[in-house]
Amino acid sequence: MASPLLYFDRDARLLDRLRKGDEEVLAEFYGENRAVITAYVLRNSGSQEDADDMLQEAVVILWERVRSGRYEHTAKTSTFLYAIVKNLWSRRLARKRRELTGDTDPDDLADPGGSPLESLMETEQAGEVQQALSRIGEPCRTLLLLFYWEERSMEEIATRLGFANADTAKAKKYQCKKALERALKEVA
Repeated sequence: MASPLLYFDRDARLLDRLRKGDEEVLAEFYGENRAVITAYVLRNSGSQEDADDMLQEAVVILWERVRSGRYEHTAKTSTFLYAIVKNLWSRRLARKRRELTGDTDPDDLADPGGSPLESLMETEQAGEVQQALSRIGEPCRTLLLLFYWEERSMEEIATRLGFANADTAKAKKYQCKKALERALKEVA
């Protein structure tokens, strides 16, 4: 059962309502995230209709995960929705490029939006990522969550985790990312 302190977090309250079947919460998530998602899609060769489609898909993914018990509230819900949209939109753009060129080069099949780690963290394989994150331990787990999920700067991460400077945090992030990739291979 969730800690009572967790309910001071607005996202946690909304997610709890969603878990209990209150689908009106979906409209709140949609409304609160529409401007940011629209700006992202418009900056990346999309239209308002594309942005609305992407946000709707992301909210449905959130709803499905919460209702099935596969969603873990480890970051802001807006960060989760943004990451899902970023991943979905990157895939759609890559698919459009392949269709236009008729090219099926294996390199084009890779997600242009980021590393395999980022893609994996944003897909249905989140459970495997959670297992791998628990295997690599601290401070790697916290560092990677701060960087990829909360989108914190290296300076913020260095301060929060007690590293000497941003360069040290960056080097540690590289080591942690490699450790996570190894752990993912073991989990998969």
